[in-house]
Amino acid sequence: MKDRLKVAAVVGATASGKTSLAVELAGRLNGEVISADSMQIYRGLSIATAKPTQQEMKGIRHHLIDFVEPGDEFSVAQYCEIAHRAIEEISLRQKLPIVCGGTGLYVDSLLNNIIFADIPCDDALRDRLNAEFDEQGGQALLERLRSVDPETASRLSPADKKRIVRGLEVFELSGTALSEFNRRSRSCPDRYETCIVGIGYRDRQRLYDRINLRVDIMLRDGLLEEVKEFYAGSAGNAGKTVIQAIGCKELLPYLRGEESLDEAVEKLKMETRRFAKRQLTWFRRNDKIIWIHADECESPEELASRAEKEIRLHLGL
Repeated sequence: MKDRLKVAAVVGATASGKTSLAVELAGRLNGEVISADSMQIYRGLSIATAKPTQQEMKGIRHHLIDFVEPGDEFSVAQYCEIAHRAIEEISLRQKLPIVCGGTGLYVDSLLNNIIFADIPCDDALRDRLNAEFDEQGGQALLERLRSVDPETASRLSPADKKRIVRGLEVFELSGTALSEFNRRSRSCPDRYETCIVGIGYRDRQRLYDRINLRVDIMLRDGLLEEVKEFYAGSAGNAGKTVIQAIGCKELLPYLRGEESLDEAVEKLKMETRRFAKRQLTWFRRNDKIIWIHADECESPEELASRAEKEIRLHLGL
């Protein structure tokens, strides 16, 4: 235990208040923040992906934000490699690494020391599976994945094209389910001594109200203009992953004149609420998470104090 680096983490659904809590904790615990958000890694679309502004960072150093080109593919294995390096560098400076984000796969893979199988990629196979996804639909390919890898399929939605295709690709190339590769990797010893704090809401409507308000604020701050400029400047090379970012794809029908603004905004709010529900479903499976319900705290300061107490207790700070 003494040899393991100490790492704190703040997780939860979109709009739950993760960023502000992580920044406050970094100030109290002499820490730096490592983003665990699969969209904030890409350059551009700062409003759509809710990247923290300089004002919101409050002078706290943040890592793994805004460093990948939108047209580039970026895997969870690449994320973990860079994040592990950031944790070591932060720890060497006698500071506490604080992982913050809502991408459960990033958080779990990083903190559980997942060792990724060296499975070769096959561009031709991936192109075929992508084409089949587009032709047959996500539900059809998700069911196909379920027939060979039910464990992986159970974690995915029909809209998760990238991971459905990857699961099928791995099985066709190796004859082994991706979940089995992941299971083997979990036999590795823990790399860190961790404390994971989750922000929850007893009243789910309180979270949904925050999501709706966030969308309104994003639109006020220029979300429509940002999305329009991003697609106009990408010349069709925005990258398959970035195109799927919530806040982008829902507004495209309006920008193409196919829907009214009110229809597009309502769809954006609805899809964001659904996304938050999927995030919570993922995190609820992790029994290591210490949940603190924001709607049971009288103020953000009380939330931060409760989280700080848990982190100090579990990490011996």
